[in-house]
Amino acid sequence: MTLKIGLIGSGFMGTIHAAGWMRLRAQGKPVEVAGCRSIDDETATRLADQHGFPLYDSLDELIASSDVIDVCTPTYLHFEHASRAANAGKHIVCEKPLARTAEDAAALVQLCEDRGVKLLVGHVVRFFPEYAAAKGIVERGEIGDVAVIRLTRCSFKPQLDNPTSWFHNPAYSGGAILDLMIHDFDYARWIGGDVTRVFARHIGDRAGDERIGDYALVTLRHANGALSHIEGGWAYPKPLFRTALEIAGSEGLIEHPAKRSQPVTVYPHARSGGGLPDIAVPRNPMLPDDDPYMQEIEHFYDVLTIGATPRVTGRDGLAAVRIALAAIESANTGRPVTLA
Repeated sequence: MTLKIGLIGSGFMGTIHAAGWMRLRAQGKPVEVAGCRSIDDETATRLADQHGFPLYDSLDELIASSDVIDVCTPTYLHFEHASRAANAGKHIVCEKPLARTAEDAAALVQLCEDRGVKLLVGHVVRFFPEYAAAKGIVERGEIGDVAVIRLTRCSFKPQLDNPTSWFHNPAYSGGAILDLMIHDFDYARWIGGDVTRVFARHIGDRAGDERIGDYALVTLRHANGALSHIEGGWAYPKPLFRTALEIAGSEGLIEHPAKRSQPVTVYPHARSGGGLPDIAVPRNPMLPDDDPYMQEIEHFYDVLTIGATPRVTGRDGLAAVRIALAAIESANTGRPVTLA
């Protein structure tokens, strides 16, 4: 039986997801993009012509013609589109963030659970090879108990040449804290466990000057006592994009520094015995076999068709939204925010 994907959105992520599903089809998997619905006629037509699938004027007709709805629309539209799919009994792939508000994210998770539909959230950093390798090191106990996590994700601001873009309206995008740093909030929780307290400092868009950028420092306290320090923002000149991770544990340190392509390095404490080998990661993670977006789509396909355990659940997506919004609240008030 062919799995039919209904794609909503034809922007950057819609293009990435469409390519992933079509690559699976080219590999012989019984999957197809049933069609696409988008408010951007130009990008939608180009995407449909490239891959040979139809465009739909009606979202309800697209949903009715699909088994799975892949939501790649702007953040503030995620709840509307995903909830319509869930009410129709369709499984959902939804780009991050799961929703613009915690209330909408929680309502969507509950709706999907009540309707018995799968909700898969595009937290793709869990599929990047260096981040996945570090997770494996932690799970195997090679650095002992996790104590401190440091993560960096800094880039240029999206759509700088388009002043009317939804990215520039925090009410729609949530700014860099919700749109960009949520990747690392999710990853920190994946490594360190549930978060109980959030404190943030932020400079940028609130000043009304696009040239300032959008930059934040956020500290998370995890339920087990571990701390995460997360740096992120849209403050770099184009095309710079820097990420880094460091995980310190009771028995050693994991490091993957910014600006360099190298293995994930493990530094054990002397008391833990001999050194551990570096964990090799692909030299070019965007090659087809190593593309984390492709790995994510392949994983979603396995969850949808053979019942594989999802690496990212709807409740993971909800938790990441709550952390991000707590960081925004803390940045705005100057006070820490406690999470249940």
